[in-house]
Amino acid sequence: MTLGGGIALIVIGAILAFAINLENAFVDLHLIGYILMGAGLVVAIIGAVLLARRPRAVVTSRTGTDPLTGERVTQQVTEADDPTTRA
Repeated sequence: MTLGGGIALIVIGAILAFAINLENAFVDLHLIGYILMGAGLVVAIIGAVLLARRPRAVVTSRTGTDPLTGERVTQQVTEADDPTTRA
């Protein structure tokens, strides 16, 4: 969500900074637009870094029958749990 939120802040900031030409005595909309674009850039960079650092796991499902009871058994193994992939 952080990557999408950062992009949304950049878009909203660009609209305020470049597309709106309202003169207001209380608030400078251009400055707020630039601040939102900067904050969106920071949030997007943080989101991209967190997305790149996220651990990736491969889930493997094996389905079979138990030879003793005849029941159907499903086993799910992630990459971290599989002892054959450990170095």
